[in-house]
Amino acid sequence: MTRQMTGAKMVVQALKDQGVDTVFGYPGGAVLPVYDEIFQQNDIKHVLVRHEQAAIHAAEGYARSTGKPGVALVTSGPGATNAVTGLTDALLDSIPLVVFSGQVPTFMIGTDGFQEADTIGITRPCTKHNWLVKDTDKLSETIHQAFHVATTGRPGPVLIDLPKDVQFADGEYTPPAKAKVSHYQPRVKASIEDINNLVALIEKAERPVFYTGGGVINSGPGASQLLRELVDATGFPITSTLMGLGAYPASGKGWLGMLGMHGLYEANMAMHGCDLMINIGARFDDRITGRIQDFSPNSTKVHVDIDPSSINKIIRVDLPVIGDVGHVLEDVLKVWKSRGRKTADTSAWWKQIEEWREVRCLTYKPSETVIKPQYALERLEALTKGMDRYVTTEVGQHQMWAAQFLNFEDPNRWMTSGGLGTMGYGFPASIGVQLAHPESLVINVAGEASWLMNMQEMGTAMQYRAPVKQFILNNERLGMVRQWQQLLHGERYSSSWSESLPDFVKLAEAFGAKGIQCSDPKDLDDAIMEMINYDGPVIFDCLVEKHENCFPMIPSGKAHNEMLLGDASVEGAIKSDGAVLV
Repeated sequence: MTRQMTGAKMVVQALKDQGVDTVFGYPGGAVLPVYDEIFQQNDIKHVLVRHEQAAIHAAEGYARSTGKPGVALVTSGPGATNAVTGLTDALLDSIPLVVFSGQVPTFMIGTDGFQEADTIGITRPCTKHNWLVKDTDKLSETIHQAFHVATTGRPGPVLIDLPKDVQFADGEYTPPAKAKVSHYQPRVKASIEDINNLVALIEKAERPVFYTGGGVINSGPGASQLLRELVDATGFPITSTLMGLGAYPASGKGWLGMLGMHGLYEANMAMHGCDLMINIGARFDDRITGRIQDFSPNSTKVHVDIDPSSINKIIRVDLPVIGDVGHVLEDVLKVWKSRGRKTADTSAWWKQIEEWREVRCLTYKPSETVIKPQYALERLEALTKGMDRYVTTEVGQHQMWAAQFLNFEDPNRWMTSGGLGTMGYGFPASIGVQLAHPESLVINVAGEASWLMNMQEMGTAMQYRAPVKQFILNNERLGMVRQWQQLLHGERYSSSWSESLPDFVKLAEAFGAKGIQCSDPKDLDDAIMEMINYDGPVIFDCLVEKHENCFPMIPSGKAHNEMLLGDASVEGAIKSDGAVLV
């Protein structure tokens, strides 16, 4: 049954009908009618951020940790352009978002009116789809379609541009059940022929590896459970991209650790030496493949993905399997079990993997006088292990160390910017996670330079009493930039040293939060527990070794078996395997 209401009221009603409980945003003139309607209801909580980029990242954190679409609301012009970084971040990492932007009235579009921008043109390349709604009668159906597009198939961000006169005008409200969504129905079930072919490959592989990505998590908790069952039943090793951590438990018997540019030696070597690679929900990102022509040169390659455009986009595969990860894994398990659960002997393969593990690629030189960043994360992991914990990160060395040294047993517990590598992502994302899980421990692992990019969100954390913990590994450097300059640019440190940093303890206190600083390894455990036990936002300034490098590392343009290893790894890693010791 349709009802008459204003466009602004339609927005709020549609959000309620879609089950939305939280919206992240920042008001402005072009979107005030919607804000007025938000004020007059109590079902949806609006979170006032301090910058529109942070609104999108907070919505991403909410979405990634809950599995539900995140929602953001920004005004026209600079409000919309400030959202572009977050939209691009969500597009590359396949995060479902619905973003509303205000727009000048329809009769002013194209006149260069105050705070007008071509939001549709600007955001077309960084959204899965976008709409400019000029007719109030079409607004509610457009919103329902937007939620469908954002969450169906490969998830992603969508944007709805709302002219101010459309928000004021009356129109007919269409409920979700009557919205037309049949025009976008991605294929979720793979063909039985492809399933049978994949099972046949599983049955005869002697050096197999599962290569998994964020698509497993996006498919829902059922997909992660099916993945665990398949990996454990076959006894195959499994590795993951940065975005896929937690889909298979770090304590699982098949776990090799993360692969890629800063992945583990054993994971990268297994990818290079396997005879069957089964890619499940990953996109062959360049940080994973290294030099494309030498990527896993002797393997039969399978790619399971719901997005047909991802197939053969970067790496040519032998068996494409198009479908939702959960459905595909369910069918593979059924067929494999019905055919007798057969696998080839992989004992020699596991023996080789154990030899690679003996390199102990994450070994670092300990110190009694300065906190090594690896040690800081080892202690953070040890002291929070088993807690109801969510982790976000900023971008840089600290992000890679967090992926290497923190362990995740479940999906949706790890939120990081993978594809775009957005400095400033982690802090607002942690607020989105915390507001979705108010009783949980939420930690943002940060570098001081990256954290400063959205430091203003301390105001948001304090206003909404979000007890997020900002664990800053402070090396007074743009750490990853400095590392590349040392290794690849003749130690010419161009603009990679922070000449002026705030006193983070005083900064925390200025916002009314708690500040902690630690520089002595002997004090670290007590300081971390003080951070965890404090009932409110914390900025933890962890002063770490300034020139520590993050290893292993595949240099740009190199293959998986041409890794740089830290000099504390096992002496004499097998040269024939291509290891290069620094």
